[in-house]
Amino acid sequence: MDYDVVIIGGGPAGGHCGRLLSEKGYRVLLVEQHSSWQDNNFSSAASPLEILEQFNLPETVVARFWKNIEIISTSIHRSWSSPQPLGVVFDFAKLREFLAAEVLRWGGEVRLGCRYLKYQQMEDKLTVFLKSQGEEIETVNTRLLVDATGYARAVMYKHRREKPNFLKAVGIEYLIAVPELDYQKYQDNLVFFLGHKWSPKGYGWIFPMDNQQLKIGAAWLEGEHPYISEVKPLKSYITQIMQTYMNLSNYDIIDSHGSILEYSLNLQDIYYQEPNIIAIGDAVSTVNFLGGEGIRHAMKGAEIACQYMEEYLQGKSRSFTAYQQRMQEYFQPKWNLSDRLSRKVYLEYSDARIDQGVSYLKYLSTQDIIDILFYYKFEKYTKGLGGFLLGKLRQWWRKIFPSQKPE
Repeated sequence: MDYDVVIIGGGPAGGHCGRLLSEKGYRVLLVEQHSSWQDNNFSSAASPLEILEQFNLPETVVARFWKNIEIISTSIHRSWSSPQPLGVVFDFAKLREFLAAEVLRWGGEVRLGCRYLKYQQMEDKLTVFLKSQGEEIETVNTRLLVDATGYARAVMYKHRREKPNFLKAVGIEYLIAVPELDYQKYQDNLVFFLGHKWSPKGYGWIFPMDNQQLKIGAAWLEGEHPYISEVKPLKSYITQIMQTYMNLSNYDIIDSHGSILEYSLNLQDIYYQEPNIIAIGDAVSTVNFLGGEGIRHAMKGAEIACQYMEEYLQGKSRSFTAYQQRMQEYFQPKWNLSDRLSRKVYLEYSDARIDQGVSYLKYLSTQDIIDILFYYKFEKYTKGLGGFLLGKLRQWWRKIFPSQKPE
């Protein structure tokens, strides 16, 4: 079979890329190694509300809308609320299934349970070797090959030993079912945990799903920490959240899964290989390393990539140098700041300093918190610090001049 584009990986980046290109009339093959979209259903997938309109996504892929945010450190608890929904938690399986169905709707093909093996360059085309479950190895020809395999980067690096040193994080997440009264406490909330008590060298979370289910997880960065010599297994911190913070005594673990994130500092990934291989999504570090949000950015990166893939397919360009430049222009400024902050907070700060940082957040509005968490407007944090200093000044004034009010 001959295709215009073969996409390896059916995550948000690969699925959205296939959707966009098949809609334009290109012959697309989307290859997913898992035999069901329910397999490897690992992403917590919390995003701001605008993502539905931005990428034309139906509410059927949403597990739960959220309208409140809590941030909890070892000694400090801050919360913000809204009368209206502020964002969504996706059902990751339904999201990927929807995107694949869109590929089919526009005339593309989707192969589930199909593993990518290798490629061979054949003049201006590539021969791609695939292996479906229980089938013989088959080959397909394509004008473009897309690596959407996430941190595996399976197309760009033929062997693991070829990979450079990435900044690495590891996470584990439980999907649990809880009684109705317990579910009601968290059904509208995103809850984040910071500090050495809850998740040293990283953070933890509680995200609501549907059907009285919650996702509870913890993740950390790999690396040395000046204040932390030993850590417990990640699962023990999830158990601590459930037992110590949530006081859960009755719950069922429906699923548990782990994942790895490998991020290229300063976004120095391999974005393409001449003449006709291109990487998208987490394969080029579109995930934000500070908070781990990836779906929205993977889909945006896929949109950027599709512009340059179309130029190639139409014969207007023979190089993807402009694609790499555009991606780095779009992501690099905020991503570089985010990864520096993540290494400072997770691998350098004392527990007391994390508490202090969370305490400053009390002076920020709900919109300020949204802007920091999802739009990386870190300058908003100085507003919280300013409020803290102003509060201290007022305390000092009242002590010196108890009968006068500060201006």
